[in-house]
Amino acid sequence: MTGSHAFSDRQRLDWLRLARTPRIGPVTFAQLIARFGSAGTALEQLPELRRASGKSGPNPPALHLVEQEYEALREFGANLICSGEPDYPLLLGELAPPPPVLSYVGTITLAQRPTIAIVGARDASAAGRKLARDISAELSAADYVTVSGLARGIDGEAHAASLSGGTIAVLGGGIDHIYPPQHDRLYAAIAADGLIISESFFGYRAQARDFPRRNRIITGLSNGVVVIEAAERSGSLISARTAGEQGREVMAIPGSPLDPRAAGTNRLLRNGATLVRNAQDVIEALSHLATGRVRAPEPPQFDPENSEDDLPSSQIDAVRQALSPHPMTIDELARAASISAPRCAAILMELELAGEAITLPGGLAALAY
Repeated sequence: MTGSHAFSDRQRLDWLRLARTPRIGPVTFAQLIARFGSAGTALEQLPELRRASGKSGPNPPALHLVEQEYEALREFGANLICSGEPDYPLLLGELAPPPPVLSYVGTITLAQRPTIAIVGARDASAAGRKLARDISAELSAADYVTVSGLARGIDGEAHAASLSGGTIAVLGGGIDHIYPPQHDRLYAAIAADGLIISESFFGYRAQARDFPRRNRIITGLSNGVVVIEAAERSGSLISARTAGEQGREVMAIPGSPLDPRAAGTNRLLRNGATLVRNAQDVIEALSHLATGRVRAPEPPQFDPENSEDDLPSSQIDAVRQALSPHPMTIDELARAASISAPRCAAILMELELAGEAITLPGGLAALAY
C-alpha cells in the first residue's frame, strides 16, 4: 500500500480518522482504500455504506478530536506516517495488511535498512543479558538495525548495546507512554539517535491485549527474529510464531534444559528454528534467506465486481455462518462459504461495517465480540 508521494496534513488527518473509526479493522481499512482510492472518499461514503448494510454502521470520530491527536503528536515532537506514504517501513508495508498509521519519534529511514529483531525474557539471566548485549553490538557494527519492544531484560539490553548503530523500539501504548518507566533514559537516547514507533493513539496506556499487536510490528519490521531466553507460553514465542507466518527467519539460542527460561527457545529449536550462538551465526542465517521469502501473502484486493450491489444474500449468509469467535483467514472463510476470496473480503467489509464481524491483523476475521 506504499505510495509514491508524501501525504499532506489533510490526507494524514483523513487516514488517521478512518483508522480510528470503530468497526473498521485493518483488513476493512485496506479494502476501503482499494475501493475508493483515498481515506477522504471512504469517509464520505460511509453513510451510504451504512444505508446499504441496513444497520447502524461505524461513525468516524469527530474531526476536531483527530486534529487534537495530530497536534498533540507534533507538540510532543512526534510525527505520523501512513501506509500509503513512500517512507513507510518497506517490510512492514508488505504485511497483509500493514498498520494503517504509525506515530514515531526519531529517524524513520532507519526502518529501510537491514533489520533484525531481538526479543526474550524480561527476567533474563546474567548470561542471557550478556548474550543480548554482545549479539546486538556486533550486529550493529555490521550495519544491522536492531528492533525490540523496550521491555525489561533482553529488550532493554539489545537497545542499549546497539544505540550507536541504530535501534528501533516498538511500543504497545502511545508514543508518549514510556513503559517500563525506568527506561526513561533509554527512551530518550533512542528518540535522539534511533527510532520509536507506536500504532496506538497518543496518550494511550498499553494493556496486556496490546502486546501481540506490538509484537507483530516488531517482527514485521525485521528480516528475522532472534529469541534469547523465553519460557513456555511467553510473548517471545508468540513473536516467533508471528515471524514465521510473515516469512521471516526465526532463530533461537539454546539453553540448559534445567532452566525454565530456556524451555521456550529449546522448543523453538526442536520445531525447526535456526540455532544461533552469536552474531556471526545470525548474519550467516540471514545471508541464506531468499529475498522473496520475506513477504507476507497479499490480502484479497477489492474487485469492483464484488460491490455491495452484487452480493447475493445467500453468499452473505454463508460467510456469516462460516464466522466464529476464533479468527480464521479470509481464504479459509471463502472456502467454507464456497466463494472466491475477493468476494469473501467484500462481504466481510460489509459485515464489519454492520458490526457483525471484526477483521484482524494478518488477514484474519472473526465474529464481532
